[in-house]
Amino acid sequence: MATIVDARGFSCPQPVIMARQAIQAGQFPIEVLVETATSRENVRRMAEKAGLKVRIEEVGDEFKLTITK
Repeated sequence: MATIVDARGFSCPQPVIMARQAIQAGQFPIEVLVETATSRENVRRMAEKAGLKVRIEEVGDEFKLTITK
């Protein structure tokens, strides 16, 4: 079962911090929900720099990033 990080309604850098905490906890896969393209790109960049894989889905006006090892 995926760990869900609901970062909707938070502005950067909060979504990145929330996603990083979930990554450090090591409960994969991690689904991060964000509202803005800026948050999407910042979370994606952070996860990829950590050597993780990121799949992005557009869900309505929001984004779901699935982070895996």
